[in-house]
Amino acid sequence: MARRCISIMMHNGRIRTECTGQDRLPKEGGYVMYSNHQGKYDTLGIMYSHFRPCTVVIDAYRSKLPITDTFIDLVQGCRLDKRDMKTQLKAILEIAENVKKGRRYIIFPEGGYDNNRNDLQEFMAGSFKCAVKAKAPIVPVAIIDSYKPFGINSLRRVKTQVHFLEPIYYEEYAEMRTMEIAKLVKSRIGAVIDARTKAKDLEDAG
Repeated sequence: MARRCISIMMHNGRIRTECTGQDRLPKEGGYVMYSNHQGKYDTLGIMYSHFRPCTVVIDAYRSKLPITDTFIDLVQGCRLDKRDMKTQLKAILEIAENVKKGRRYIIFPEGGYDNNRNDLQEFMAGSFKCAVKAKAPIVPVAIIDSYKPFGINSLRRVKTQVHFLEPIYYEEYAEMRTMEIAKLVKSRIGAVIDARTKAKDLEDAG
């Protein structure tokens, strides 16, 4: 139902999302998708491109905005209170348990966005703790131009991109600290964004 709602919104908003890498997603079990963050459309673009049910971790304050509140209830998202460390720890443990049971989560390790567009911000190491505790696959996700649907005041058609990258399995990161995992995921996402945006610039110039 969530994907159907997103599809209607995309049609009415003249939004098209190009996606690659669905075949790379783990076929069984739960996993955590870590994506760069650009704007309000990010979660919608990833969910539309992800054919199986998934949910999202969102800042508790932002989750109470109109429409967003109802949507988070629909997908049974996790509302994270950034001001309360005790609540955060409880949420991390709950997410880890749910991932072990087969749920799939979207997490934005940058924590927020501020007109950063296709430029990456720092990835917070703590956001990777739930994947580590669940010993679950980490799926880096690179999104491009996702700020445009709700960030540009125009009626023109817009196109965004979602790229699911090769999963990083627990055996690969088990000996790494969360800070090292954050740097690894950021570097892989950054490489895809750089390559794709350069290719687009060359295409536009040609």
